[in-house]
Amino acid sequence: MLYKFTLLSLIVVLCNLHAKAQESIIIAKGNPVITDKYTADPAAFVYGDSVYLYTGHDVAPKSKNNYEMHEWLCYSSADMITWKAHPSPLNVKDFKWAKDDAWASQVVERDGKFYWYVATEHATIRGKSIGVAVADNPRGPFKDALGKALITNDMTTDVKITWDDIDPSVIIDNDGQAYLFWGNQKCYYAKLKKNMIELDGSIKTINIPDFTEAPWIHKRKNWYYLSYASGFPEKIVYAMSKNINGPWEYKGILNKIAGNSNTNHQAIIDFKGKSYFIYHNGSINTDGGSYRRSVCIDYLHYNNDGTIKRIVMTSEGVKKAN
Repeated sequence: MLYKFTLLSLIVVLCNLHAKAQESIIIAKGNPVITDKYTADPAAFVYGDSVYLYTGHDVAPKSKNNYEMHEWLCYSSADMITWKAHPSPLNVKDFKWAKDDAWASQVVERDGKFYWYVATEHATIRGKSIGVAVADNPRGPFKDALGKALITNDMTTDVKITWDDIDPSVIIDNDGQAYLFWGNQKCYYAKLKKNMIELDGSIKTINIPDFTEAPWIHKRKNWYYLSYASGFPEKIVYAMSKNINGPWEYKGILNKIAGNSNTNHQAIIDFKGKSYFIYHNGSINTDGGSYRRSVCIDYLHYNNDGTIKRIVMTSEGVKKAN
């Protein structure tokens, strides 16, 4: 038994060493933050003393004018400047029911577990779908929490397209109730059960102007904020409400078209006393097209009445957070 225990311990140590060997440190020198690979569709949340940043990974070659994404990436930082690149904790192949396309996603924490909501192409049900993975650590590894999709295209019929079930965003309200928002052309939302892997009731729709995709839901003080991509090429706009069920009041543009990128996708977080707007653009894409994007970070500021000031997109990015 001692031999077996020692051998098992050695295997665990070697696996941990291998994982750490795959990690690398990135020092952001302005925007974009990550420059050694193309990253897109950022989502972020604060856990402990760090920000965890999750992105898609654009790998389309020069000759391909289409999005090609197979895995999701994870980075963490305690100061918004020094980023640790962790081994990819989730791949489309981890969902046996999925075909391909590691599209936009978001991770949230509940009761010590981490739930990763992702958009991907379903293998047997026509169209995009939303899956959920779970882990005991924000760095993963993550595994399929359901063994099937949480949302499939045949569950939403308000628009006659196959890609309206994308871009999941989740909020856990102060009363403990969790909500899932998502959509393209139509913004959907639904309650989640406390286990975070089942819907709790019917799917509802939100009537907001010129909604394209990329909803991001967050709360500050007594206001709910629903930001989203609008038009095409996309800009980010937002609406506000005192109730998560609406009515939502449209407030206008947050940021304009983001460089050489037809798409625009945002995350909004607070960290160490400042608010941040995380997005992608095409500023280091030298291959043409709009299929090689890069994550950027700039400051976000609120007015006294709770509305948000227009985002100033910069090359300098943000300063070190203390």
